[in-house]
Amino acid sequence: MNVRELRNCFGCFATGVTVVTWSEDDEVKKGITVNSFTSVSLDPPLVLVSIDKNARAYESLKDNNFIVNILSAGQEAVAWQFAGREQQGLTIEWEESELGPKIRDSLATIECKPWKEYDGGDHVLFIGEVQDYTYQEDDGLVFLKGKFRQTKAIENYVTD
Repeated sequence: MNVRELRNCFGCFATGVTVVTWSEDDEVKKGITVNSFTSVSLDPPLVLVSIDKNARAYESLKDNNFIVNILSAGQEAVAWQFAGREQQGLTIEWEESELGPKIRDSLATIECKPWKEYDGGDHVLFIGEVQDYTYQEDDGLVFLKGKFRQTKAIENYVTD
């Protein structure tokens, strides 16, 4: 199977863009851009993020609290920064919560305690139990066919 072509096929499914963040030693804030996020259950409240086993985040997230920051349309540079492409001049503005660092101005944040982990081939599926959340009305950032897009552009396309 051609992995590049399979990735392109998966990329036909539009996803929201998130940065999963956590703390190390209460001082160091870490994060990774993740578009493989989904809600799982309302009772109990569960969400899922899929992390590549080769990513540095993989070991850090084991049995660790984490925050899912759903990015707003204006946070494309934040997505690139946590995807490993340093953005010159970018300052990440943080908010602290009991479970970890949140990225200010995100469309939504979901604070999670670890619930279960499952092997997912070359990824690990981390299930988090939602402890708290926030959201705001704003335009979201999505990923489709290898590019970032804004939800407002999709809404305009659908209504035209």
